[in-house]
Parts: sequence; C-alpha cells; structure tokens
Amino acid sequence: MTAAPPPYLPGHHLLAGRAAVVTAAAGAGIGGATARRLLEEGARVVISDAHARRLKESEAELATEFGADRVTALLCDVTDENQVTSLFDHAEEHHGRLDIVVNNAGLGGTADIADMTDEQWHKVLDVTLNGTFRCTRAALRRMKAAGTGGVVVNNASVIGWRAQQGQAHYAAAKAGVMALTRCAAMEAAAYGVRVNAVSPSLAMHPHLAKVTTPELLEELTGREAFGRCAEPWEVANVIVFLASGYSSYLTGEVLSVSSQHP
Repeated sequence: MTAAPPPYLPGHHLLAGRAAVVTAAAGAGIGGATARRLLEEGARVVISDAHARRLKESEAELATEFGADRVTALLCDVTDENQVTSLFDHAEEHHGRLDIVVNNAGLGGTADIADMTDEQWHKVLDVTLNGTFRCTRAALRRMKAAGTGGVVVNNASVIGWRAQQGQAHYAAAKAGVMALTRCAAMEAAAYGVRVNAVSPSLAMHPHLAKVTTPELLEELTGREAFGRCAEPWEVANVIVFLASGYSSYLTGEVLSVSSQHP
C-alpha cells in the first residue's frame, strides 16, 4: 500500500532574523527544498552550488518570491578550499552574521569495489565527506569567533548504516559524515553551537530519476514503510527542525528520515 504525501506545511517564522548558508542548493533536490523552507521560516539565505546556470536560475526564482534582500547566491565547489572560504566570507559580509549552515553537497555513483578506480573513490569522498568537513570547519571557525552560537546540519544517508552493492565509496563517505557530525558536536558545544545530521533514504527529484534505473528505484521504493519516496521538502522540514530552537538540546545526532534506521 502506498501512502500519499501529506499536505505542504506553511511557515511559522521559526527562523526569523537568522542567516543561513546552504550548499548544493540549486535545483529540485533536498538543497533547493531546504533553501525554500528556510526562507519560508523567515531566514535570510545564501545558496551555493557548483552549477552556475542552475544556481542563477534558483537565485532569480527565490529572489522574486521572497525578495532580493533575503536571497543571494555564490558559485562554490566544496572541493576547493578557497571557494569555501569565499562562500562563508560572502555570507557574513552580505547578511552580517552566520547562524545556520546546511551541508548538502554530495556526489554518488555506482561501481563495484573490484572495478572501482582510485579516481572514482577519491571524487566521491572529496565532495561528500571532505566537502562537508571543509564547510563545517569554516562554519565553526566563524561561529566560535562570533560567540553567538549557531547550528550546522549535515546531510548524511541511510546508506552510511546499511550495505548496498556498488555503493562502497558513497557509503563510506556518508558514514564518515555521521562520525564527523558526532565529533564536531562535542567540540562545538563549548561555544554554544549544535551540529546534527539528517539521514534520508530516498528523496525523489528529477536528477535522481536521470541517474538511477527504473528497476532500482522500484526496488528501493519497495523498502520504504510508506511505499513511496520522500518528497525533498519532507527532508527539508526535519532540517528546519534541527536548525530551530525546537531542537535546542539536540546535538551530535543523526536523524533517520526514513524507516530504514539501523
């Protein structure tokens, strides 16, 4: 039996006055949905992505809807430390503060270990794990210096808990994101910063449909308790919860946005 998605919830000003950065936020996936939800909750948002055209289109759409003073965009490849630094400098300069960072950038792929090249392994790890590290480091340095607290939310995956053929590099990267989240939380607590992660299973968007076979999508969907994929905004809702004051005593946690927790 397949359950229909619930109605889209309106914003409740949970993040009014906050300034946020969201990586990999151009397009119809979790990053784009998160940027929209943050704006609906009253935040000002810097969106970033490595895809210039999609980023420009997303900025224009969001600025038209929410106001150009609340949305800005900067091209950023999270494998490049100089670009990461520029992104966080831009956020502070444009909005005068940094309260929320959502590390959504990640890269997948399918290859069995025996056939996987070093290049395939390193590329997935560098975007998904190292990129999250670079952005978390940049966020914590600034939040610690500001002394006003803050929140970091990382995007992990249920695949960091369970095995799937052809996904060793992605699974290793996402398991690393989980461990990074827990360690960062312990370090950041001393200066009032919380670090958590979401762990989605299958959130459907056009890009995923292009790079995944219908057979695999059907198999993965069949594992879901609701008999359907998550909508990207359903994952974004959990990210908003973690970014808000409603999760004020929650840090170092990885929340499964799925029935497929360990």
